[in-house]
Amino acid sequence: MTPGPDLQQLINTIKDDAGSDDELVQLGTAASTISELTSTGDAALGFFVDRARGAGKSWVEISSVLGVSKQAAHKRFADSWSTTPQFDRFTQRAAHVVQAATEVARGRHHNFVGTEHLLLGLFAEPESIATKVLIGHGITEETVRAAVDELSPAAEPTDGSGPVEAPYTRRAAHVLHGAVAEALTLGHNYVGTEHLLLAFYRDAGTVAAKVLLGQGLDEQSAWKDVRVLLDQYSK
Repeated sequence: MTPGPDLQQLINTIKDDAGSDDELVQLGTAASTISELTSTGDAALGFFVDRARGAGKSWVEISSVLGVSKQAAHKRFADSWSTTPQFDRFTQRAAHVVQAATEVARGRHHNFVGTEHLLLGLFAEPESIATKVLIGHGITEETVRAAVDELSPAAEPTDGSGPVEAPYTRRAAHVLHGAVAEALTLGHNYVGTEHLLLAFYRDAGTVAAKVLLGQGLDEQSAWKDVRVLLDQYSK
């Protein structure tokens, strides 16, 4: 296993980042650094928990590997399947995609917002990184909509008595939480459309993941293309 930085290396890094001999400045830098490391570590662990769950592993098996009780593992990692996502880190484009997903759900007469609606919502931002990745693989709004029609058909119009704001499904909420984790994995302090795209692969059982895989875009290819586009934007 590749060793991480030892204590002295971490202390030296924090002192360098602080850029000051003032003890309070260094303390503040240390607090910020440790908080970021903790968030990144939690995101990384959550990533592999998602993989285990997607592979059909039980919470009993996962908790055994983590050395905690089933209840503790479930409480720590299962919340992202149900809690309301926070959007404070979302870019304007990513936030627009989420808003568009609600409109897509409404247009399909669904009383929920699922991963399929989030995937279709990406096309509301044609210049976004995620949509460019999709188009680059020949995945268009039309091909996605046709595939979604087979897996999650539009419903019949109702009398308008449905919920004013459709709730996210557990899997959609999990994707939105996962997008934040994907951003942390890439070292970003924002959540963009590219992170939403990558988060779809955290659960292969979602409609969105099935559509993407069915149209030839696997996770490795998506990661590669996202990195290429990010590199282009950073130059």
